[in-house]
Amino acid sequence: MDKTNVMRLLDAKKIAYTAYEYSPEITDGEEVARQLGENARAVFKTLVTVSDKRAYAVFCVPVCGTLDLKKAAKAAGFKSVAMIHQKELEPLTGYIHGGCSPVGMKKRFPTFIDESAQEYEKIFVSAGKVGRQVCLSPLDLAGFVGAKFAPLASEKE
Repeated sequence: MDKTNVMRLLDAKKIAYTAYEYSPEITDGEEVARQLGENARAVFKTLVTVSDKRAYAVFCVPVCGTLDLKKAAKAAGFKSVAMIHQKELEPLTGYIHGGCSPVGMKKRFPTFIDESAQEYEKIFVSAGKVGRQVCLSPLDLAGFVGAKFAPLASEKE
């Protein structure tokens, strides 16, 4: 398995992780969790928002939930946040939709991880490519990307 940039960055800091592959045809996060044989609450998607002041923030929430924009704005200290347009994702972060990781973005943005991650010894996040995931300690991830834990997710409707 080729190493992704995410894996190289984690290796450089000696952060333990396990790499996983799944079919890049799968775009649904809950289906990714099934392919990995994991609880969807331990598999996190990475979402990028923009605030009313044009400031960006990154949020990681379980694939079985949705990002509550009010909770996200509160966690980041903004009046409001909205999801960025998909076409803005790659120029801003260096990642494409479905392969966005909180690790190794072009620029460092304030990052927040749903507090539920702390219930798990290990969580999954994108390894920076569609079809690739890394499994690591949520505390190691938060320490590496400078993330804070906060209540962010709502159950899917």
